[in-house]
Amino acid sequence: MAHKPYGIYEKYIKRPQDFMCALAATVVLSPVMLGTAVLVRINLGSPVLFTQDRPGKDGKVFKMYKFRTMTDERDANGNLLPDEQRLPKFGQKLRSTSLDELPELLNMLKGDMSVVGPRPLLVKYLPRYNEHQARRHEVRPGFTGLAQVHGRNAISWEEKFDWDVKYVDHITFLGDWKIIFDTVKTVLKREGISSASAVTMEEFTGTKEN
Repeated sequence: MAHKPYGIYEKYIKRPQDFMCALAATVVLSPVMLGTAVLVRINLGSPVLFTQDRPGKDGKVFKMYKFRTMTDERDANGNLLPDEQRLPKFGQKLRSTSLDELPELLNMLKGDMSVVGPRPLLVKYLPRYNEHQARRHEVRPGFTGLAQVHGRNAISWEEKFDWDVKYVDHITFLGDWKIIFDTVKTVLKREGISSASAVTMEEFTGTKEN
């Protein structure tokens, strides 16, 4: 069943607000983005930007932009080393401060993403969602969301998806701005950056049904 906007805010205001917020942030943060790009080039080389296919609204795939945080180190067989071995301290700092995610402003300007919504995950996860979890794709993915202010990577996948679906069912102007302000607090405190057993988050392999 397709998602239908619940009110005036979601139907008429949210997308223009996203564009204006992303435009203002791009202008204000352009010196920070330029400085970060230079540091990425010095510490990790090129390319400075990392692009990856991610599923958006209704599962439509788009290219998401981020600053590069990992090296391209490979083993003797030419295979990439595990993430924890390719993530240097510089990359960890970028992630802990969320500076690596600033290029996503381009995705927000293009309309691929919203400021607030379920985070865009990997394309390979699409067939692994159950019916409830798949509802997270009924709206545009976001730069931040309910899951990011309720544990980020420190909570389970199932908890994340429950927060995502809760957001899909309760999109409001005040709710979005509360999430934005709570996100600022979370980033400043550097909370929930990693899970208990991985540098970011373990791979989602699906939820076992009872």
